[in-house]
Amino acid sequence: MVKIRLRRLGSRNQPTYRVVVAESASPREGRFIETLGHYNPLRQPALIVIDEEKALKWLRQGAQPTETARSLLAKQGIWQKFRAAAPAAPTPESSPAEASQVTE
Repeated sequence: MVKIRLRRLGSRNQPTYRVVVAESASPREGRFIETLGHYNPLRQPALIVIDEEKALKWLRQGAQPTETARSLLAKQGIWQKFRAAAPAAPTPESSPAEASQVTE
């Protein structure tokens, strides 16, 4: 499974992170597929830079963001754009079989 997650950089007590696409089995600082952006939590306000086109491409291909990555995507407005463009799932009270029946 492919995940969108954070990769830690920086020295001790000075963390910075890269937002990357990686296999879920890869270690945190290990191999990754593509870099989407970076995040610096020590700045006030925190610096978040994410390439929207790349992130949306990977989300459409089925990459699952971690909880922290999802919150960063939401702060940038990328998660909302992805959810708005995603096809709506059928609700439990209206199944596809019921929708196809016409009542007169």
